[in-house]
Amino acid sequence: MTDNPSQYVRERATGGRKDLRYPPAPEPLTVPVYDNHAHLEIADGDDPLTLAEQLDRAEAVGILGVVQASGDVESSRWAVDAASADPRVLAAVAIHPNDAPVYAEAGRLDEAIAVIDELAAHPRVRAIGETGLDFFRTGPEGRDAQFESFEAHIALARKHGIAMQIHDRDAHDEVLETLARVGAPERTVFHCFSGGDVMARTCADAGYHLSFAGNVTFKNAQNLRDALKVTPLDRILVETDAPFLTPTPLRGRPNAPYLVPITLRFMAAELDLPVEELAAQIAENTVRVYGSFTD
Repeated sequence: MTDNPSQYVRERATGGRKDLRYPPAPEPLTVPVYDNHAHLEIADGDDPLTLAEQLDRAEAVGILGVVQASGDVESSRWAVDAASADPRVLAAVAIHPNDAPVYAEAGRLDEAIAVIDELAAHPRVRAIGETGLDFFRTGPEGRDAQFESFEAHIALARKHGIAMQIHDRDAHDEVLETLARVGAPERTVFHCFSGGDVMARTCADAGYHLSFAGNVTFKNAQNLRDALKVTPLDRILVETDAPFLTPTPLRGRPNAPYLVPITLRFMAAELDLPVEELAAQIAENTVRVYGSFTD
């Protein structure tokens, strides 16, 4: 495992006066939790952090572990290497829905899914993800490949008996229909949940977990706060989607697992719950979905 923080560098606008320094650490949680979705292979900010630096900063504020999500063959292999190198990391492996058409056009989608199948057998791989449908970035010409890939990933999660992390953007109805038609894995997580309260109730009734990221704090995200309030506590997870979706008031700066306490405290306030109570429940939910980080 290299100490290089990333094999990718995030492309972002740097014009104007954006502050690309990592923010200061928030007050530590007294009850620790986990970040159930991050992309630590992506270097970001003025001074990108190594994997060890990311995890050390997270642990210092009460974040015991991170589920490292993937989007292509290379990042999936990186995730397995990271999880093998540090017990604070579990891996999720997959072909992202926006990458599925790229692989398909090159005639390599079946080959890529076969690699994901092989990687999913590793004991530190605890989820297939992120997979799903994205009709925002990929047009109608790529949807057949997205559906093919999504259904293949559902089959892999069921085959290996592990969780599945769903990427759903502008495709709520189609994602829910596919899960109902194909048969969802026992532990299905809507990563960075983007629906409203009606969809949240539908997902909860189906037994799915809803993961909330920093965008739940955004001023224009009332739909996410409405969804949070109707989601049963035993179905709630928290994530960063780092380096993306940095919570208010730090939007525009690099995101990282050590910033989870900001989002968690916001969620607790919205739910009118003690932070410690929500943290304990989310920690329990996370281990139930992914298993122990120390096994």
